[in-house]
Amino acid sequence: MEEFRQTYLRLCKEGGVEPQESVVVQLQESRAAQGSRLDLSGQSLSADTCSVLAKAFQIDTVFTEVSLSDCMLSEEGLKVILTGLFGNTTVKVVDLKGNNLRSTGAEVLGKLLARNKTLRRLILEWNALGVWDEAFSLFCEGLASNSTLTHLDLRNNQINHRGACELALGLKRNSTLELLDLRWNNIGLLGGRSLLEALQKNKSIVQLEMAGNNIPSDTLKALEQITGHNSDRQSTLRDSHSRTQVLSKEIQILKEEKGRQFLSLMETIERQREDMGHSNRSSSIQIVQLQEALNERKSAVNSLTAKLQMAEAALALSEQKNHNMGELLTRVKAEREELRERQSRERKKEQEDTVLREGKLLRETQNLTETNSQLRNKVEEMERRCKFQQQQIFELKQELTNSTAELKLRLAQAEGNTHTVVPAHTHTHTSSLTDRQRECHFLHLSQERFPVSHPLTDRLEIEKRRSKQALEDMDNLRQKEVEHVNRHLEDSERALQERIFKLEGQRIQVEEELSKAKAACVTERAQAEEELGRVRAQVRLEEQEHVSSLEEKLRSVRSSLQEVQLHCSQQKQTICELQAKNSQQSIEMDGLRRRIEELQQELLGKDQEKVAEVSRVRVELQEQIGHLQAERTAQGGLKEKISALEREIKVLSSNHREALLDKESEMLSLLEKLRLKEAEIQRMREDEAHRASYLQSAILSYVQGSPLGHYSSPKK
Repeated sequence: MEEFRQTYLRLCKEGGVEPQESVVVQLQESRAAQGSRLDLSGQSLSADTCSVLAKAFQIDTVFTEVSLSDCMLSEEGLKVILTGLFGNTTVKVVDLKGNNLRSTGAEVLGKLLARNKTLRRLILEWNALGVWDEAFSLFCEGLASNSTLTHLDLRNNQINHRGACELALGLKRNSTLELLDLRWNNIGLLGGRSLLEALQKNKSIVQLEMAGNNIPSDTLKALEQITGHNSDRQSTLRDSHSRTQVLSKEIQILKEEKGRQFLSLMETIERQREDMGHSNRSSSIQIVQLQEALNERKSAVNSLTAKLQMAEAALALSEQKNHNMGELLTRVKAEREELRERQSRERKKEQEDTVLREGKLLRETQNLTETNSQLRNKVEEMERRCKFQQQQIFELKQELTNSTAELKLRLAQAEGNTHTVVPAHTHTHTSSLTDRQRECHFLHLSQERFPVSHPLTDRLEIEKRRSKQALEDMDNLRQKEVEHVNRHLEDSERALQERIFKLEGQRIQVEEELSKAKAACVTERAQAEEELGRVRAQVRLEEQEHVSSLEEKLRSVRSSLQEVQLHCSQQKQTICELQAKNSQQSIEMDGLRRRIEELQQELLGKDQEKVAEVSRVRVELQEQIGHLQAERTAQGGLKEKISALEREIKVLSSNHREALLDKESEMLSLLEKLRLKEAEIQRMREDEAHRASYLQSAILSYVQGSPLGHYSSPKK
């Protein structure tokens, strides 16, 4: 307030205008009241004061209501003040009651309504805006282009039916005016119809005052009905607008809340993704490590399978050698059956047993590649057979000792009876000696063959144990050792074969010598004693040499057996170490697999939590969307009601329009009659005027002619 007063005084000083005392007093009272209303009602404002106030209004930001009622402003002062209000952005109410506004005021008010964007209420009661139609049309055009005014008071402004038509045109284009007061004008029937037609298009006016305008009651009722419909429509629109605002606010709040929830959810999801990424990277690293370990295990298993295949090949070779040795053994047994008829049946049984054993061994070796369990059973069976063969070897050794003892006894008997035996007896004795020598030879051969089979069975047992651990890790040293053992066995077999061939040659030589001896005994019976001594000496020497050679062979076989046993023990130790390593690695692999399963379960759990959270958010959003859709359907129902009411209004307006047309026809007829009556009255008035003029002239002439006229004329 004080600022406006200071501004007013400053502008007065700058313009060289004397501040009007009443205005200054009123500004001081407004400052004391601490209000936003400038009341200059009843103040007689000069043109200079109006120009200063206009400049102050242009920069004013304090007052929201200006009252200039009953100030009797001049055309120029009013134009200046309203021009100052063009750019004002705070004044919302202007009161210009009782200022006798005419054409200039109407034009300036039209410009004010067209330019000002903050004015809400305009009071123009007790003016004369409707006297000039052209100026009032400019006012109506400004009202049509205005988009902020809601209350317009035009009481007692001498608005006729033409001004009402211009106002109706402005109201058709206006969409913000809610209250219009047109009481105590001269609108008439035609103006009422124009306003009624305008209100059918204008949906914003909710209160229209039309009293004292010579408008028929049915038109007034129609106007009231339309304004009532507009008020109902505005109330429903306000309610719907308020509801829409509330809903939009709630939706905005929900959107913000859901946005925050979504952002928090996305942050949690991002964190979970980061955690999952870290866990996936760590698990991928672990999986790569596990894959490398598995690849190493696969390579180890492949190397083991290759070694197993090589061991199987060596085993097949050893089986073939065993088969060859069995054939040699059968031949040796056949020769022993020829030498010893007493043991023929036993030897045949042994041959059948060996054939059966060989068949079983072949079947077992074929089944070794199928399952490890069958290998164990066959190993046990081979152990039993080896024991049986060892027992047989022991029995054969006993038989050999018995046969040597018997041979010695026979030699002793032969030495004692040398001089008493006839030549024929000498022949039989030499034949028995050759038979004994042959028996001893085959016994030595059998002793040479059976010890060879014993390390082969041990080797077979070792190879079977190696095949049972087929999936274990072996190194290249073992393969080399196996090849070394195989070469050693092959060398030993070749040596044994050469020895067998030598023994066979010796046997052939012995047979030839025996035949020669028999021929010599037959032909030279006399020289039997000398030859007998010589043969005894030769036999002794041969026996000693043969026994020494057999002992050397036995020692070599025993040393090789010890070496093979030592090698087998080393291989057993390496196998145990490999088994321990394999078990440890299997335990590590199981632990890594369990760790991988746990990581996969954690990933699945996190995925399930994420899906559950997203589904929960979706359900909440769907519920809110359902609520919003329900409210939207409610708004749709309200819109349908509004449309139904509008249709009813249209029907009523059409009915009312028809009634108005009927009334207009009646009014036209009545107007025609009234015009005729007025013409008659006019004629009567003219007649009366003529008569009055005649009477006045007669009276004047009479007065002038009377003595009174003479007295009154000098005074004039």
